[in-house]
Amino acid sequence: MKFKRLNQFFSSAIRTLLLYLSLMKKLFLLFCLLIPTTTYSQTDNFWQILAEVSFKTEQDKGGYTIERPQFSKHLKTFQGKKIKLKGYIIPLEESGGKGKFMLSSLPFNVCYFCGAAGPETVVEVETTENVKFTTKQIAMEGTLHLNDKDPDHHIYILKSAHFTTKL
Repeated sequence: MKFKRLNQFFSSAIRTLLLYLSLMKKLFLLFCLLIPTTTYSQTDNFWQILAEVSFKTEQDKGGYTIERPQFSKHLKTFQGKKIKLKGYIIPLEESGGKGKFMLSSLPFNVCYFCGAAGPETVVEVETTENVKFTTKQIAMEGTLHLNDKDPDHHIYILKSAHFTTKL
């Protein structure tokens, strides 16, 4: 009789353990699936990572002197990844922005275009959202593109960007 109860107890314990292991396996698989879609902003200030750039003076095909960005190895790991940035709107159009504007780490009065900072402090933003100018800091999320070839665009481009409240 004692052995029968013990046998029932261990059978029940083994079934519970197998059910638990099955659940843990499913949770692990779910976790692995979510990793590639992670947004990179583990640092509170992603602007510090964007500052990991230097410039090399070269001559282009037309003979003009240009400064080509040299991105750090660490910064290159974020190419094509989703990131989040807090910053200030620098409009590219007088009316506000129909899909493109610059996002600056610094307020408008001390931004790169005013001569008070370097090019690593601004990001070109491409979005489908309607952007209205504000002097308040905003948060954007999008895919980072490092540009060292196209002189018609900034060195950093945030593509498919959208407003976010979580940072």
